[in-house]
Amino acid sequence: MTWSVVAHDPETGAFAVAVTTCAFAVGASCPFVRSGVGAVSTQSMTNRYLGPAVLDGMARGLSPAAAIESALAADEGRGLRQIHAVDRHGRSAAYTGKNCVEWCGDVTSAHVSFAGNMLAGPAVLADTYAAFAANHDLKLAERLLAALDAGEAAGGDRRGRQSAALVLTTTEDFPDLSIRVDDHPLPLVELRRLYDIWKRERAPHLREQPSKSRPSGITDLDMIEGRWIRQGLDIRLRR
Repeated sequence: MTWSVVAHDPETGAFAVAVTTCAFAVGASCPFVRSGVGAVSTQSMTNRYLGPAVLDGMARGLSPAAAIESALAADEGRGLRQIHAVDRHGRSAAYTGKNCVEWCGDVTSAHVSFAGNMLAGPAVLADTYAAFAANHDLKLAERLLAALDAGEAAGGDRRGRQSAALVLTTTEDFPDLSIRVDDHPLPLVELRRLYDIWKRERAPHLREQPSKSRPSGITDLDMIEGRWIRQGLDIRLRR
């Protein structure tokens, strides 16, 4: 009982999922991303095994549509599921089961897919899509936030609102950005507040973290302490 956007940025190679719903902790069950492979959201009576299965299929070279079909083949509850995905080639696909709660549906385009169920109406997805398309000058994460805000303004989840999440990965085996609002009266407002904190406090230091190209990250003690000193912190590493 959710709506979400899965997207790929061909310029940076980033994959991201933004999702919101009137249910607890949507970020714990719906969004899946994998560097170099794709992004997936599995929702509507969520089967969390479907997300990794679709990513595995796309990693083997299957198109998103074929990967979704393969993942659902053994799922006896496939009529209750909604799942959509995008891959590194910009191909997207979506599946909305015949038993999903109205209003339900999906819209796919190059590098992006939109899907939702138990929504106020088709305008939720239409306005989500329109806002994503109109904000092409924004960074991917900010386009997704703007898109969900537009869908919420169109009615969103017809039960109300409770949780939201935003996950984004680029080159590493773990997300660059992973923020969740598990229980809040205005989850999208809170999600944007957390994003602003991430942008200020975490994003500037991502290059210093351990990575595939630099497995140990920044280890220079003076450099690490220098940042603390500039922040006015009386903290020193042992020598």
